[in-house]
Amino acid sequence: MKKTFEDVVFEKIQPTDGYSNKYIGCTFKNCDFSNVNFGIAEFIDCIFISCNLTMAKFDSTTLSRVKFDACKLFGVDFSKCSKLLFSVSFENSILNYSLFSRNDLKNTVFNSCKLIETNFIETNLTSTKFLNCDLEKALFDRTNLEKADFSTSQNYTINPELNKLKKTKFSMPDVIGLLRGLDIIIQE
Repeated sequence: MKKTFEDVVFEKIQPTDGYSNKYIGCTFKNCDFSNVNFGIAEFIDCIFISCNLTMAKFDSTTLSRVKFDACKLFGVDFSKCSKLLFSVSFENSILNYSLFSRNDLKNTVFNSCKLIETNFIETNLTSTKFLNCDLEKALFDRTNLEKADFSTSQNYTINPELNKLKKTKFSMPDVIGLLRGLDIIIQE
């Protein structure tokens, strides 16, 4: 049976698998959720602060208006989350090797995050803001990047022939990342 928790602060907990509870307006601080299977848990208007979610499993998990602040999210497959009401934001977090394939991340904010080798294949990133992010080897393929903002981020490689770019913001010198996937020679 699913329990509902509202406006509860959880600190330094190390839960086990088998989550099926509902959390509304809850805060999770300094918790170790590495390798935890959240199952069909629901997180609505929640915030995770300084938590370790490395390799956590969100298969069918609801994440609605959830913020991750200063969290480790290595290798998390967000593409398996429930698509219904999916809405997340990230600040000062490490999302290396995570997957967002086929997610709708319209208007999402990634602020001061590391997204090394993160997968955005067929993801809707319309109006998404990548603010001061490191996107080294992040994979953009058949991704909607209309009105996305990369102007303060670096190390991205985006092939304009494989992705939808319109009014997307870039800045020098990192805009050169749009040319890396093309078969051209650039001389200084």
